[in-house]
Amino acid sequence: MAKDKKMDTAEANEDTDLREETAEGAQEVAEHDRLAELQAELAEAKSAVLYAQAETQNVRRRAEKEAIDARTYAATGFARDILSVADNLTRALDAIPAELREDEKLKGLVTGLEATGRELDSVFARHGISKIVAMGDMLDPNRHQAMMEVPSEKPAGTIVQEIQTGYMIRDRLLRPALVGVAKAAD
Repeated sequence: MAKDKKMDTAEANEDTDLREETAEGAQEVAEHDRLAELQAELAEAKSAVLYAQAETQNVRRRAEKEAIDARTYAATGFARDILSVADNLTRALDAIPAELREDEKLKGLVTGLEATGRELDSVFARHGISKIVAMGDMLDPNRHQAMMEVPSEKPAGTIVQEIQTGYMIRDRLLRPALVGVAKAAD
C-alpha cells in the first residue's frame, strides 16, 4: 500500500506537472495569438497613416495648383469683357481714311487713339493676354471658330479671312478667332 501511495503521489505529481505545462503552453499560445493580433493591428494602423499622409499631400498639391491657377487666370472674366473695347478701338482706327489721318485738325485725335491702342496691347501683354495669329494657318478647332467657307486657291481648311481676332490668356483660350476658311475645290 505504501508503494501504491507513492505511485499515486508520483502520478499525481506528474499529472500536476502535465497540467501546469499544458496551462503554460495554453498561456504561451494565447500570448502568441495576442502578439500576432497586435502586430496585425499595428501594420493596419501604419498603412492607414501612410494613406492619410498621401491623401493630405494630394489635397495640399491640389490646393496649391488651384491657388496658382486662380492667381494666373484671375483676370479672365475682366479680360473677356475688355476685348470688346479693344475690338471697337481697332475698328475705329481702321475706319479712319488715310486723307483724314493727314488732316492737321484730326491728327491729334488719331495719334491719341493709336496711343490708346498701344497702351491696351501693352496692358494685355503684362497680363499674359496675346492675340491669336490666324491668317494663313490651318484651322485649329482649339483656337479658331470657322464662320464660313471661302473659295480660294489655298488648300482646304486654310484660314483666308479673319472676322474677329482671337485671344489667349497664357496657355488657355480666352476667345476663339472667328475665321473664314478656304473651301475645297469642287
